[in-house]
Parts: sequence; structure tokens; C-alpha cells
Amino acid sequence: MNTVGGAAVGAAEMVRKYKAWEGSNKFCLGGRFIFGPDVRSVFLTVFLIVAPAAVFCVFVARKLMNDFSGDWGIAILVVFIVSTVYVLVLLLLTSGRDPGIVPRNAQPPEPETYNISTELGSGQTPRLPRTKDVIINGATVKVKYCDTCMLYRPPRCSHCSICDNCVERFDHHCPWVGQCIGLRNYRFFYMFVFSTTLLCLYVHGFCWVYIKKIMDSENSSIWKAMAKTPASIVLIVYTFLALWFVGGLSIFHLYLITTNQTTYENFRYQYSRHANPYNRGMVGNIMDIFCSSIPKSKNDFRVKVQKKQPMIPSHSVGASFDSTTLAVSKRLQGKSIWDETNDRALAIGSNRITLSSNGDSVTEYQQYLESHEIGKQEQ
Repeated sequence: MNTVGGAAVGAAEMVRKYKAWEGSNKFCLGGRFIFGPDVRSVFLTVFLIVAPAAVFCVFVARKLMNDFSGDWGIAILVVFIVSTVYVLVLLLLTSGRDPGIVPRNAQPPEPETYNISTELGSGQTPRLPRTKDVIINGATVKVKYCDTCMLYRPPRCSHCSICDNCVERFDHHCPWVGQCIGLRNYRFFYMFVFSTTLLCLYVHGFCWVYIKKIMDSENSSIWKAMAKTPASIVLIVYTFLALWFVGGLSIFHLYLITTNQTTYENFRYQYSRHANPYNRGMVGNIMDIFCSSIPKSKNDFRVKVQKKQPMIPSHSVGASFDSTTLAVSKRLQGKSIWDETNDRALAIGSNRITLSSNGDSVTEYQQYLESHEIGKQEQ
């Protein structure tokens, strides 16, 4: 075991990747399921599905079993239960899987080309361009640099501010499923929304069938029949309101699928001025969503990685330093430098410099870097 500035530094601890994850995600079952930070909303969504389903089974479907001869009554209940379970499974596949997270880089990529004489001034380091041009199906598409993930985002990728990850083919962050909707779960998201729409229609329709059965058996008016089954009235109103939401989403996303757009692109009018380079025609776009193979996740959340060591307890200094010092501190982030001359440890953290002795200044730190030619090496 080594000591640095009086602090003990042992062998690097190895932990599962999900325990050292830098995003805002929540993990379950040892990293086998990944959710967004708003995972609690999933329980609300489950309740909004299971509660009316239970009411329908007890007060409507059970009564219809006696009104339909043969196996038709049982079929009504069985079809409903199977459909409800199917919707819940799709909800789990949407909210509990990697939506297409792009792994972060440990350090920024090296600049591909730059002109030292024109782009760099005194005491400056090469700066990465904010965008790059890539060719997609003959069209030029700009990809942006992400400061958080320290990478150029792939085409159609965006950084989710809620989950704090770059997600491929980012569509939106859905609060109802508590997860980003992207490349690897968009198919299940649409199937969930569409199946929920069909389930609402199923419940809505058979509630009216039950009311009609009461009218025929008692030869009464519709109002008297409705008064005898308040549970059916509640379900009719509930499913009618739900249909406006899930049904509207189904139609809107069907339009996005047939035109090969994402919600993010559509809301930003990304293809209002030029053609969509990803559009393969209606049939090709539908096949692309539902019939193509889902890419394998780029993250193995159960693999063991080195746990980041905590910063050495010390006096922190403000972050008012020049671009050279900032670049060096980012490059050496999480490391410590031993100053043999002054017998002290310099610990470099994110966007700030920490010195082990009280009263040290940023100027002293810069002088130390210059004396050891660290700043020159970084330039």
C-alpha cells in the first residue's frame, strides 16, 4: 500500500459497471434492468392499467360469462387477461432495457486536423470543433460534440438531460415509462401504446355490451340499465379519456414511423427545409422499425470495472485559471501529482485544482506545471 501526502492509496477496487455508472439511471436485479431516474412513474402506469383491469374482471367480465353460452363468456375473460399481461410485458421491455446509450469517453478525442499558426494563440490548447459533417445516403448531416460524454454523437443521437446519457436515435424521454425512448426500445414503446389503445377499446366495447344485456333481460331503458352497473359507467368514462391519449399517441407515432422521423426531429422541424435522408418509403420505414434486428447494447452493466478513487482530502482552490491549466486538469482528472521539491501532493479534480497544503494558490500550481513542462506537453 502506498501513501500520498499522508493518505493511504490501496489497490484499485473492482465493481460492477452499473455501480460506477455516471448517468442518472436506476438499476435493478444486479444491473440486468436499467430504468430512468423517474422510475417511480412506472408504478403509477402499472396501477393505471391493473386497477381498471381488476374492476373489469370482477364487475363486468365475470357477469358476461353467465350471459354468453358455451365458451364465449370464458373467452372474453381469457382474452382480456392475456392482453393485459401482454401490455405489462411491453411496458417492462420499454422501461427496463438499455434504450441505446452511447458509452462515454474517458477523455476527449484528439483533434483530427487543425492549423497551429491560425487557431492556437499563446497559452491555448487545440479546441475541438462543435460539429462535424457526415454523409448519410448522399446528404450532409451535422453531428454535434457532447461535452458531458466527450464524444461526437452518432447521427440522430441526442443527450437526454434527465437520464444524462447520449441515446442513439433519440425520440423522447417518456415520463410514463420512466425511460428514454431510443433505438433499442422504440419498437416496444409503440407496441405498448398501440396495445393499450386496443385494450381500452376492448373494455369500452364490452361495458356497453353488458349494459345492452341488462336492457334486454329486464326490458328497461338505457338509463336504468346504466344505474344497475356503476362500474361499467366508470370504465366507459375512464377508457374514453384514455383513448384520447394513447390513441392520439398511436396515430402520431404511426405517422412518424411511416415518414422515418423521431419526435425530437419532428418538433424541431428538422426536415422542413430539406429532404429526410433516412426516409426509405412507407414500406421500408415500417420494415425498418418492426422487422429489423435490434442492435446489441453497447454497455455491459455487469462487467467489472475499476472504481474511481475519491479525491484526496485537501484545501480546494477556485477555478479561475487559463485554458491551458483547464485542459491539463481535464486530461489528468482524478490523478495526483507528487511535487518532490515542496513535498506536497497536487490532486486534480473536475474543473478545479486541489492542493494538499493550505494557502496554496492557482499561480503556484501554474508555476509548478511550467517548471515540469506539463503545460507544454499538453499543447
